[in-house]
Amino acid sequence: MLKPAAAVFAGLVLIFLAPATAHATSIADSSFVQASSLIFVSEIGDKTFFIATLLAARASRLLTFAGCAGALAFMTVISVAIGQIFHAVPESITRGLPIDDYVAVLSFVYFGIKSIVDALAIEDGKDGEGIAEEREEAESTLAEKGTDRKTGWPLVVEACTLTVVAEIGDRSQLATIALGAAANPFGVAGGAIVGHCVATGIAVLGGSFISKYLSERVIGITGGVLFLVFAVTTALGIF
Repeated sequence: MLKPAAAVFAGLVLIFLAPATAHATSIADSSFVQASSLIFVSEIGDKTFFIATLLAARASRLLTFAGCAGALAFMTVISVAIGQIFHAVPESITRGLPIDDYVAVLSFVYFGIKSIVDALAIEDGKDGEGIAEEREEAESTLAEKGTDRKTGWPLVVEACTLTVVAEIGDRSQLATIALGAAANPFGVAGGAIVGHCVATGIAVLGGSFISKYLSERVIGITGGVLFLVFAVTTALGIF
């Protein structure tokens, strides 16, 4: 049985899915909505989410949001730029094949299947252990860096640095690179930044409370379905 908060979470994300399955040119097929929904689902309950949550409890929520969201926005621009480098590979090398689109589709399929398989593998009674581990890792990182002893702008700068490091190689960054290579870069950048800001805002305003009601299984399945849906819509755009 779904937790109430998890059911609401799934319902909100499915709002994006309904139009996507109804018509190929709907707003849910746009790069902005693809990026914002994928990033939001990927960021909820992960390490960067809890870095923002823990820092907001020790310093100004506004400053924490500025530091963490600013770092994620910076990483988004970098990721989209990397995607555009793949997109700009000369046709003489790709022989006219849309390699960037193929890579994006394969990435979405991989992340989608992995997310669903991992979610279904979670045993009853252990739903949420992965989220708890992400929180513990964030707490350990802050303690090792001495961030818990800083306040004001020095803490924000440290938050920005830790967020950038935590985001490197993260699933949300790889998804942004894939989208940036296959879709409108401005739409991807704008959507990803909005997704990051919404997730970070939730973390700053009440991440500790909300995390108690998050279902790792629901988040995994919802994210997996989103990845697979966008894999299909991206593939349809190739032909």
